[in-house]
Amino acid sequence: MDGKFWVAAFRSDQDNRQDIAGFNQNLINKRTEKKLRQHRDNRLIQHLGKCCLTYGCPAARNYFLGRWEAPLPSSPDCNASCVGCISLQPSGCCPSTQDRIRFAPTAREIAEIAIPHLKNAPRPVVSFGQGCEGEPLLQASTLEKSIHMIRQQTTKGTINLNTNASLPDAVEKLATAGLDSIRVSMNSARPDFHQRYYRPSGFSFKDVRRSIEVMKAAGKHVSLNYFILPGFTDDPEEYAALCELIASTAPDLIQLRNLNMDPEQYRKAVQHAPQNPPMGMLHWLESLKKQFPALRFGYFNPCLN
Repeated sequence: MDGKFWVAAFRSDQDNRQDIAGFNQNLINKRTEKKLRQHRDNRLIQHLGKCCLTYGCPAARNYFLGRWEAPLPSSPDCNASCVGCISLQPSGCCPSTQDRIRFAPTAREIAEIAIPHLKNAPRPVVSFGQGCEGEPLLQASTLEKSIHMIRQQTTKGTINLNTNASLPDAVEKLATAGLDSIRVSMNSARPDFHQRYYRPSGFSFKDVRRSIEVMKAAGKHVSLNYFILPGFTDDPEEYAALCELIASTAPDLIQLRNLNMDPEQYRKAVQHAPQNPPMGMLHWLESLKKQFPALRFGYFNPCLN
């Protein structure tokens, strides 16, 4: 329109931690190559080097720049087969955007990244559960050990878990160990649609809900990593289900996450047949804010202290 490209969108978080203007590639290259030389025996740092230099991962870039949120991928395995998985797709399908991590790092390898980052970075966060891995809760024992190691050295910053929230007992153990926050990914607050998208192995939406309840009972921070697709997200029935989930589990924050996949493929996969017109995304957001005034909205995992 008017000789320009336009996007029907709004900015959901003013935090500038992943703004493209904040990344100096020459500086990133120097810092990354230096750290890779210094930690040749740490497989996780070497893995993040590839994420940074090959895939341009903003979280990995920020880790090597020593600021804000650092990624801690930890699991090569997963207990779901998400339709829109970005690290593993079946042969013959569209390729994934990056390779999945091929090993499970040790607690020492994880702590070697997390401790200095939490001590020295501004607004520090370290997060298990990244786009280059499976489900981190499958490595809960290692995560628990690493959290103990980290908190023996520093109380600064936030230790976060990005997860499908499939194993509430594991979540409870991590919360006891010192996990500060959890970000629960979900495409829908309706069990049937959740099931069709995640294609879970050995868990259900009840387990997801229970994990949220466990974290809240422990006095910890809970975000919903809510995948946004206009036409589905703002379906009145989906809105009603989300409102019920918020009212009953009281999450602290909803992260408005674009679901970057073909809309028709998604609707076909989850068998979405709406009965009423969509609300419209701006109306959807304003309605949530009015109904839940204490609920916060954004995009990034917050540093809690």
